[in-house]
Amino acid sequence: MPTKLSVNINKIATLRNARGGNLPNLIQVAKDCERFGAQGITVHPRPDERHIRFEDVYDLKAVLHSELNIEGYPNKKFLALVSEIMPHQCTLVPDAAHVLTSNQGWDVVANFDFLKDIIAEIKNTGARVSLFINPDEIQAEVASRVGADRIEIYTGDFAHNFSKPDKTTLIAPYQRCATMAAALGLGVNAGHDLNLDNLAFFKQHVQPLHEVSIGHALICDALYFGLKKTITLYKNCLK
Repeated sequence: MPTKLSVNINKIATLRNARGGNLPNLIQVAKDCERFGAQGITVHPRPDERHIRFEDVYDLKAVLHSELNIEGYPNKKFLALVSEIMPHQCTLVPDAAHVLTSNQGWDVVANFDFLKDIIAEIKNTGARVSLFINPDEIQAEVASRVGADRIEIYTGDFAHNFSKPDKTTLIAPYQRCATMAAALGLGVNAGHDLNLDNLAFFKQHVQPLHEVSIGHALICDALYFGLKKTITLYKNCLK
C-alpha cells in the first residue's frame, strides 16, 4: 500500500527562532515541501513555543493544500488550538512540558478515561485522531477502545538499534503491533528517528503503514542534498 510522507517542520522553526526575524521563512518552506512532493506537514507546538509557535499553525492552515497534522500533549491551550484550526489529523503524545523530544508512547491502559474523553472532544472537530504508542499489541488494542482512528508507532528503539545484525527480532514487535491495529480497523503511522538508512527496511517489513512523520533527519539531509532532492529520496524509500 502507498505510504504518505508528512514532513515535520519543527527544526525549521528552531533555526528561525535562534536568530529572530523570519529566516528561514517557515511558511514558504512548508509550501515548498508540498511542491516537492510531501503529502503532509506535521507541527508540534509545545507550551514554551521553542520551535513551532501557535501563531505559525494558523498561518499554515491558511496556505497548505496537503494534510496538516498537529501533534502534542492535550492540555487546554492545545485543545483550543485544535478546535479552532480543525486539522486533518491530530496526533496525541504524552510529552511532559520539559521533554526535549517525544521519546515514548502513551500508556493507554493507565490513561484510558482521560484519553477517551479527549479523543471524543477532538473528533467533534472532524479531525482524525492518532495516538502515539510504543510497539505493543495491548496498547494498540486499547487505543481502539478509547476511540482513536490511528496509532503512530514510536520507532526510536528501532532506529537506535538498526545497526545490530538481528533485524528480524528488532522489527518483530512493530510487525505485531501494526497487524493488531489493522485487525481492529486502525490506521498505522510511524515516526521518530526514521531516516534514509532505516526507512526502506521499516516500510518493507511493517504493513499496513499509512504515514510516516519525519523531521529531524530529513532536515539534516536537506543541508547536504537540498530540500527537493531529500524529499524525493525519502519518498523513494516508501515505494
